Amino acid sequence: MSLARRLRAYAAHPDPATSACNRIALLVASSQPTYPLYIAGLVGREGWVACVTFLSTPFFLAVPALARRNASAGRTLLVLAGVGNAVLATKALGTVSGVEAFLVPTALIALLAFRGRLRLGLVLVNVFATLLHGAYGTPWAEFSAQSYTALLRLNACSAGLLSVVILWTLIPRASARR
Repeated sequence: MSLARRLRAYAAHPDPATSACNRIALLVASSQPTYPLYIAGLVGREGWVACVTFLSTPFFLAVPALARRNASAGRTLLVLAGVGNAVLATKALGTVSGVEAFLVPTALIALLAFRGRLRLGLVLVNVFATLLHGAYGTPWAEFSAQSYTALLRLNACSAGLLSVVILWTLIPRASARR
């Protein structure tokens, strides 16, 4: 069996929203190895601090496995892993890097893949994470103004593209669930 077929089988779930969240989680996990490379390419050696984002990779990879046991728990893990990753990356790179933009995709997942109190709770987690802006203190690495401009561009584009994928993937499923 090919790797692509195995990944499709791993992400599969009878609930369309959960299946979509599983695919999103695997997409994020697959992109994480390249993120520190992009950062280091943009800002130099100090950019390797972005390797801390690898700490969230096992959580993204675990989303489909957890969803097999409990679909809501798997989707919740996706949102919480995304928020945790954004908060950790913001502490590492600083708020000026724009990495907090990744809170937008996690908020979209919370809004589109959940209903009721859990939706409200996960949206509030995103709101609280947003309120951390300005409270992170000194980042673990600091860069030149030019480097921060490049980081902001990279993170804004990446978070924007991820948001488009999430909207494209979840809006049809969210409409079908109502």
